[in-house]
Amino acid sequence: MGLGLYVLWYTGLVMRLQHHNPTQSAYMERAEAQGKVQQSWRDYDQISDYLKRAVLISEDARFTEHTGFDWDGIRYAIKRNMEAGKPVAGGSTITQQLAKNLYLSGKRSYLRKAQEAMIAVLLEICLSKRRILELYLNMAQWGHQIYGAEAAARHHFQVSAAQLSPFQAAQLAAMLPRPNYYDFKGPTDHLNQRANWILEQMQLVRIPDPALNVWPASPAPEPAEKSDTDTQAPVPAPSVSTDTPAQPGSTPEAAPVEQPANPGRNTLPVQSIDTTNDPAQDTSTEGTLEGTSQ
Repeated sequence: MGLGLYVLWYTGLVMRLQHHNPTQSAYMERAEAQGKVQQSWRDYDQISDYLKRAVLISEDARFTEHTGFDWDGIRYAIKRNMEAGKPVAGGSTITQQLAKNLYLSGKRSYLRKAQEAMIAVLLEICLSKRRILELYLNMAQWGHQIYGAEAAARHHFQVSAAQLSPFQAAQLAAMLPRPNYYDFKGPTDHLNQRANWILEQMQLVRIPDPALNVWPASPAPEPAEKSDTDTQAPVPAPSVSTDTPAQPGSTPEAAPVEQPANPGRNTLPVQSIDTTNDPAQDTSTEGTLEGTSQ
């Protein structure tokens, strides 16, 4: 009975997303304890196609094919975690990441993963792939108190989400595993190497709207109206160099050794990708921010 009510509750929350744009996520709500969160909603067509492609390459190249779970990515994560003797990799899809970002905590536990899986199934049943990606791009973290593609584009590049260039989009996608870290450190050599790799693969991935599956894609149309908060240049804040969004009372720590994104999630269905030129593979802990999988 209790489980049934629990599922029914989340079913209602997910169904509401069909026609309602959320103004907040669980992660954003916790971040607000540290100060103002910057986020401005942008519809799917108001976000650069380059960013859509770059994010899929970085996080979930099989997004348009799976039903919420990438089993190859999960198997890779299990193997890597067993080799390391501790959790260092995740195999979460964009759908799973969205479930976590919207409703759950970043704590690693079997209970949270079970909740994430249940909500991911509901998202896939109730929403289109286009809507899931639109929600993800508006809810993902891209810096200290920076959430969503519009705030990210203005914070990092002083342009709108519609005006992002291919390389800017690739850089934002490369930031997803560690948004706080890269906001604090800026574009490192590793980040630029990763962005270049994403840029090279961009034309291979499919995005949800079939009409947009051509390369090169055109920048999305500029939003008709902008609020004062949309055009205000964000004030950079010290970022917490951890793999989870900054928590109340936390302070910046020493920068971790950089870890490339999970190659298990970067295998494209169109053709195989040569990852020999991917940034150096090390054994440090993989980022597990809300923008990335865990």
